[in-house]
Amino acid sequence: MATILSSAAILFTVLYVLLFLFLIRGWLRIKPNFYAVKTAYQTKVTVLIAARNEESGIHKTIEDILAQHYPKALLEVIIADDHSTDRTAEIILSYADRGVKLLQLKEDRALNSYKKKAISEAIRLSTGDLMVATDADCRMGAHWLEAIVTKFEESDVLMLSSPVAFFEDKNLFESMQALEFSAFIGLGAATIGNGKASTCNGANLAYKKSVFNEVGGFKGIDDLASGDDELLLQKIAAKYPQGIKFLKQRDAIVYTHAKPNWEEFKQQRRRWASKSVKYKDKSIVALSVGFWLFNVLILINLATGIFNPYFLKVAGLQLLFKILAEGIFLFLVAVFFKRRKLLFLLPLGSLLHVFYVVYIGIIGNKGTYEWKGRKVH
Repeated sequence: MATILSSAAILFTVLYVLLFLFLIRGWLRIKPNFYAVKTAYQTKVTVLIAARNEESGIHKTIEDILAQHYPKALLEVIIADDHSTDRTAEIILSYADRGVKLLQLKEDRALNSYKKKAISEAIRLSTGDLMVATDADCRMGAHWLEAIVTKFEESDVLMLSSPVAFFEDKNLFESMQALEFSAFIGLGAATIGNGKASTCNGANLAYKKSVFNEVGGFKGIDDLASGDDELLLQKIAAKYPQGIKFLKQRDAIVYTHAKPNWEEFKQQRRRWASKSVKYKDKSIVALSVGFWLFNVLILINLATGIFNPYFLKVAGLQLLFKILAEGIFLFLVAVFFKRRKLLFLLPLGSLLHVFYVVYIGIIGNKGTYEWKGRKVH
């Protein structure tokens, strides 16, 4: 039994290190984008937002979008209000004279994916050729749209994943989330860099309206509350594997906030984990399972080490290689985001990461969870 456990630990540790070497290669293959400000753009852009109970900050997002250095004649903003019970719709309406369009969902039957419904309806009403999706609690710089549109106009990209980062961390818990979230963004970018697009973030995602319609939009993935981003990406990648790119450019970063407490954090991660049941690419599923099993083996070795110190050494070596592999990758990503100070949290974060990954992996695909005041599954 001891030999089997040790052999499994060694095997999965080697695979884990190889995974991060693969990710490092993918990240480095994406060259930073630099663009010259153009005097004339040709692309009609529709910025899409699905909002529910966002009265506290949606005005900041709208102001950032309206402040974009992009021709107003080529910009359309559609915000779908998803049955908000606060002043969200009223705030959106106050910007009507500045061209912001309010779409109010009026569903009389229960859905499990209100957000996909909201985005689909907004796209149906849109007049733009390029859909740029973000969230109602995000902030962005004035050159955000310029960076995105320039990439589309100067290449044959069909879908563009762009960077998202947490900011304004208030405490250790939020800073640790910022470090982990940068790893998620880096992972998605690296898989795109390797030509194996697997994940992205819907807070900063752009795609041609024509390709959205061509792949049938959210049809086939509309029974999950989450997945308006990476499941759509995987649908497009299945047909156009070379049509997806990542925009490694700081002007394109969208900023959002970490979750303020464990309960909200847990619900968010459960929602993210629930998408895995719809992955069509079995290599992505295998990668996710292998990632989870590696962390499970660390916990098993830590627990077994209570009775046999040898397994504490095995677990220690696993953690050492985990931190080293993650550290090199995260250093590259943190340099891009200019958040290198977060790397000091890596040893503690990597250890805690083991426990929560195993826990979320177990509960992620079971039962219902809370999201935006609703019970979904």
